[in-house]
Order: sequence, then structure tokens, then C-alpha cells
Amino acid sequence: MARIFFKGLRLALMPFMLLWAKVGKPTGMERPKAEQEKIDLECVKLALYHFKTCPFCIKVRHEMARLSLPIQLRDAQHEPKHRQEPNHKADLLQGGGKLQTPCLRIEDDQGNVQWMYESKDIIKYLHDRYF
Repeated sequence: MARIFFKGLRLALMPFMLLWAKVGKPTGMERPKAEQEKIDLECVKLALYHFKTCPFCIKVRHEMARLSLPIQLRDAQHEPKHRQEPNHKADLLQGGGKLQTPCLRIEDDQGNVQWMYESKDIIKYLHDRYF
């Protein structure tokens, strides 16, 4: 019964969450061209697994916009290949170990991958690295 209630609540709140995601999106910061190009190259090794209407995911996407970070977005709700693909270490369940969003996939120069959950941790990581 509780599951039906929360599903209904999510459906009722969905239009408001989508509106907040669109209207609340901040303007990106301006950087010198060379600095932004360097950051753009670094962001190629990052991917955010998210749900469109998840409030925590929206917070992270807003921070990415504020910091002008072109991080690849992977919809773990509507694209099954990002949620769970057998023997594929780039998907959320196999690589990260749990189906929780938001989750930032961080790949280093040696190809090692770290999976970071929790919006506050992801935002702190992005601030520490790119602000």
C-alpha cells in the first residue's frame, strides 16, 4: 500500500520537479577559453547517472550548470543500458554496485573507476576540483 502511495505522489510531483529542473537552472560561470577547454577535456572522464525528476539529481545537475561542467548525463531510469547491462562495468549496478542516483562515475588517467553516490558528496567533489 505504501508503495502505491509513493508512486502516486511521485507522479503528482513530477511536473513540478521538471519545472524546477528547467526554470531553476543557473547560469554557468565564465572562465578564460583555455581554462574551460582544459575542464571540458577532464569532464570527458565523468558521467552522472541520474533520474530526471529526482530532487537530489536536479541539485547536482544545477551545480554542474553553475560550474559550466559538460559532464555526460546517463538516464538510469529510462535507459536500461545505463542501469544494468550484464558484464558491463560502465553501468550503474555492475560498476557502482547499487541502483541509486545521483551517482558520479569518475575515471582517472589509468582507467581506474570510482563511483560516488550522495548529492552532497558529488557537489563537494565538483566544487573542490573545478571551482
